Amino acid sequence: MKTSLLSVLLILAPVAATVSGCSKPPPAEPLRAVRTAEVRYDGDKASETNRYVGTVQSRHEVNEAFRVGGKILQRRVDVGQKVREGDVLAVLDDTDYRQAEEAARQAHVAAVAQARQAESDRKRLEDLKLDGSVSVSDEERAQTAHETATASAEAAARQLELARNRLKYTVLRASRGGVVTATRVEAGQVVAEGMPVVSIANEGEPEIVADVPEDHLAVFKASRYRAWLASAPDQKFDVVLRELAPQAAAQTRTFRARLKPVTPRPLPLGATATLVVERPAGERPAAVIPAAAITQDKGRPAVWVVRRTGTEPSGTVELVGVTVHGYRNDDVLVSGPAAGDQVVTAGVQKMAPGLRVALPGTAHAEGAAKVAER
Repeated sequence: MKTSLLSVLLILAPVAATVSGCSKPPPAEPLRAVRTAEVRYDGDKASETNRYVGTVQSRHEVNEAFRVGGKILQRRVDVGQKVREGDVLAVLDDTDYRQAEEAARQAHVAAVAQARQAESDRKRLEDLKLDGSVSVSDEERAQTAHETATASAEAAARQLELARNRLKYTVLRASRGGVVTATRVEAGQVVAEGMPVVSIANEGEPEIVADVPEDHLAVFKASRYRAWLASAPDQKFDVVLRELAPQAAAQTRTFRARLKPVTPRPLPLGATATLVVERPAGERPAAVIPAAAITQDKGRPAVWVVRRTGTEPSGTVELVGVTVHGYRNDDVLVSGPAAGDQVVTAGVQKMAPGLRVALPGTAHAEGAAKVAER
């Protein structure tokens, strides 16, 4: 009997040991290491910015052209040369215009002589009219001839004046002072009347010219503008919008904007400029967070926010919806989370509601990171 009881006890002992071993609680799940970013609603940093590449141009630039056509005899200026009002830019061959002026002068002399003869005939007929030697019809013809000759003399005078003007137009003079930005003709070339020959720009009023896409046009006018030159990127200056084209360019479908410095300053014409357009993100403040922090909750943008429990260096994650105001390089402008919240910026696909995570910079986070590496 004792032997059988002892056998039963020996059989039940391993079973009891196994049962007691299974009743031990499972080991605690290690904390997951995460990277976070603090939500800060800073209006200056959250402003949306766009950059455009433009060029420095003069506000006043004129294309000088001959008022008559002909063969270029001389071109007296080159690109980059400064000129004053009245300086000679180019000269045409004036041989034909001198001959035309001489012909007009001779025609005027003849017309004046005819007018004098008609005036003399009219006076003689008036004297003969007193004794009845001249009929009324003769007097009317003499008066008509005098009026016609006088009108012809006046017309010849106008033709002579036009011929002299056209001769004078064979010398092209600068209509204003400035710097020559382009020359479009060479000596020996035949140009038509009104064809641009030389371009002159006023250096005193430089502007930055940029092309604005159609989808940026709605908010472009209400923005703030800063610019700098490619040759001096550290010298930024404020500019103000002076003119925005009301119609898009036919080929680029962009709108040309012209901006001038708020404080007058010299700018080299033709230089490349970078225009930065800053506009508020909206009426509600926005925070700048990494774009990698954005996930989705039922098709809407959201972020994982770490809820810290007391003073412990760990917390649990919670999905919070956000409103996206825009994107800027690797960042995104959002609103929704409270200021100071820590949002997860790496591994958002592995997050789950209530998951315990270790905050960055703590011993728990370092231990979790080592566990994750293993």
